[in-house]
Amino acid sequence: MKKYKWLIIPVFIATMVLVLMKTVFFIGYVPTASMEPTLKKGSLIFGTRIFDDLETGDVIVFTKDGTVMVKRIAATAGETITVDGISYTVPEDSYFVLGDNREESNDSRHWQDVFVNNDCIVAKL
Repeated sequence: MKKYKWLIIPVFIATMVLVLMKTVFFIGYVPTASMEPTLKKGSLIFGTRIFDDLETGDVIVFTKDGTVMVKRIAATAGETITVDGISYTVPEDSYFVLGDNREESNDSRHWQDVFVNNDCIVAKL
């Protein structure tokens, strides 16, 4: 047992890092050009999994139909937004999101279910 004692601290540190990454911090990358020029394709991003109320303008990481995405909140619950001549009123616990690069972005404008539910949000940048 004594010869493995040196492993205790590295194993403890590795465990703590894993716990923090799953519960507090988020590290990822931007897979597309949809958020340019704010976030370049391939950029490393850091976020927090612990956040208060989200607001219009916040950049979030979320899952939509099994895909992890990065977009900006364009409207929050109770707000009405008009995009491309169509008005949307955002329901409770939901968000309407857009990419900063509108021409390259697969966002709320293109989805059948146009809103991102609060339960799908992974992190806030």
